[in-house]
Amino acid sequence: MIPVIIWLYCFKHDPVWTPIVFLLSGATDIADGFIARKFNMISDFGKAFDAVADKLTQITVLFCLVTKFPLMLIPLVILIIKEILAATLNLITLKKAGYVVAAVWHGKVNTVVLYITMFIHMMWVNIPEIVSNILVMACVGMMILSSFLYTKSDVKAIKKEKK
Repeated sequence: MIPVIIWLYCFKHDPVWTPIVFLLSGATDIADGFIARKFNMISDFGKAFDAVADKLTQITVLFCLVTKFPLMLIPLVILIIKEILAATLNLITLKKAGYVVAAVWHGKVNTVVLYITMFIHMMWVNIPEIVSNILVMACVGMMILSSFLYTKSDVKAIKKEKK
């Protein structure tokens, strides 16, 4: 749905259908995960591809939002750095400790805050700058906190294995 979101937001400038398609994208992601778990159809490829699709959607939406809300560049850059750092640490942790640190509460909260921030900005065409700034900064704060806590867990797992 990424191309549709880009088309609706950047070319049609549609504040109604863009968030609807965005929500539909999220709903299909949740449904896919539920179905995979319910019918024991989980695969390593599915887990990896789902995560890549989620991050591509998030990066795309943030990139679109930057066209109207320049401050969105901050969470966009942080998200890219955070994901590169996480992928690198996950690979090192997997190699050294034999596992990847599982998703925990702060990662889920981070995702919820990010999606709420993006959704509100898509839908609220004339959002007051102060409201926009507060949402963006809350998002940035949660991203930094989550990245720090995941990094701490990975480093702990790597150090534990070295002993």
